[in-house]
Amino acid sequence: MYKFPTSLTSMSAAMTLQPVMRIQACSFKIEKERFGCRTKVPRNANMEKLRNGYLFPEISRLELEHIEKYPNAKLISLGIGDTTEPVPEIITSTMANYANALSTADGYTGYGPEQGHKALRKAIVKAFYKDLQIKDTEVFVSDGAQCDITRLQLLLGSKVTIAVQDPSFPAYIDSSVIIGQAGDLKGDGGRYGSIEYMNCGPENNFFPDLATTPRADVIFFCSPNNPTGHAATRKQLELLVKFARDNGSIIIFDSAYSSYVQDDRCPRSIFEIPGSRQVAIEISSFSKFAGFTGVRLGWTVVPDELLYSNGFPVIHDFNRIVCTCFNGASNVAQAGGLACLSSQGFKAVNSLVDYYMENANILGEALASVGLQVYGGANAPYIWVHFPGSISWDVCKDILEETHIITVPGSGFGPSGEGFLRISAFGHRECILEAADRLKTLFL
Repeated sequence: MYKFPTSLTSMSAAMTLQPVMRIQACSFKIEKERFGCRTKVPRNANMEKLRNGYLFPEISRLELEHIEKYPNAKLISLGIGDTTEPVPEIITSTMANYANALSTADGYTGYGPEQGHKALRKAIVKAFYKDLQIKDTEVFVSDGAQCDITRLQLLLGSKVTIAVQDPSFPAYIDSSVIIGQAGDLKGDGGRYGSIEYMNCGPENNFFPDLATTPRADVIFFCSPNNPTGHAATRKQLELLVKFARDNGSIIIFDSAYSSYVQDDRCPRSIFEIPGSRQVAIEISSFSKFAGFTGVRLGWTVVPDELLYSNGFPVIHDFNRIVCTCFNGASNVAQAGGLACLSSQGFKAVNSLVDYYMENANILGEALASVGLQVYGGANAPYIWVHFPGSISWDVCKDILEETHIITVPGSGFGPSGEGFLRISAFGHRECILEAADRLKTLFL
C-alpha cells in the first residue's frame, strides 16, 4: 500500500526545487571550460529569473531516466497531455492531397495571408462562434495556442501587470517572466513578486475570489482549466467579465479544451458572455480536439471593440505583430483544419473527444474507488487528484517507481498545485485500463 508523506518540510520542499538548478549550473560550468571564451553580449536578465526548466521537458527527462533504469518495464505515460489516437482519414487525406498538389504547377502555393486563409477563418466562426457576433476578420489563424500566448505577450509589452489562475498552464507564467512582467521570485514558494496569483482550488470551486483580487491589466484565464479540469460556469464567467469591465482589464481567455465541455452550464467561449467583446481576447487550438499536436494549428480572436486606454483598437496592433513575427500557418495544416470543420470531419474529430472523455471517466472512477479525492475529468481530459500534506514531485516519483506510470506534479502548475497530481486521459484504451488497475493496486 502506498504510504503518504506526512509533512511538507522546508528542507524537503527545497530539495524538490533545486535539482534542475544544480544541473543547469553544472552544465554552464562544463560549457565554459569546453569553449574557453565568451562573447561580450550579456544574457537576458529575465531568462535568469526563470525558476527552473520548463515543466513538460522536465517530465520527458524524468521519463527517459526511468526507461534507462527499467528498460523492460511497460511504461504508461499519463503525463504530458499529448493526443494518441490517429487523426481521422478524411482529414489526413485532405492534407496529403494538398501536399501532393504542391508538386504540380496548378496546385503549387507559396505564402498565404499572415492572418490565415479566408475560408478557414470563416469556417472557424461558423463552427465555434455561431450567433456570437464574431467576424472572420477578427480571427487570426496560427501555429498553435502556445505560440499565440507569446505573441500576445509581445503585443502587451513588459509594463502591464498580470493575474493568473493558480494553478495554471505554466506558459502564462514563464512567458511573463521572459518578457519582464513578473518581477523577482519571492521566497521558496515559487511566486513572482509582480504577478497576481488567483487561487483556484476545491475550497472556492476553482474560481478566484474576485472581491479580494487586486486589479491587473491582463488576466490569463483558462476554461476548461489545465491542469484542474474545471470548466467555469456561465455565472462565474459573468463575474469575470464584470470584474474586467469594472477594472478596465483585458482577459486572455484560453479555450483550447472547449470541445471537451459536456455541461450546458459551462460556456465554451468567453464571447458567450455579454460585454466580453470589449474586454477579452480568446485563443484556441486544433491540437486537443482534432489530434493536431504535431500538425500545429490554432487561432486567436481579437474583437474590433477591444480598445487600449487611448482608444486605439488592439486588433490593429495584433495584426502588426502577426505580420511582423509570423508568415502564416502552414498551408497544408490549414487544409487539414478546413477538413476538420467540414460536416464529416467535425463528426469524426468529435468521436475522438468522446474517446478521451471515456478514458477520463475510467481513470476518475478508479482513483475515486480507492478513496482519493478526484476533481476534473467531467469537462476536460485531465484528472486532478489530491494528496493532502504531500509533496507533489515526491508522489509523482513514487508512483513512477511503483507502477511505471508517468504523471505530472501539481506544483509544476503553480504554488496552489502543491499536494496535487495531474493525470492525463490521453492514451490508448488498453493503456488506460491497465493504468487504472495499477493505480488501484497501489492505493488499495
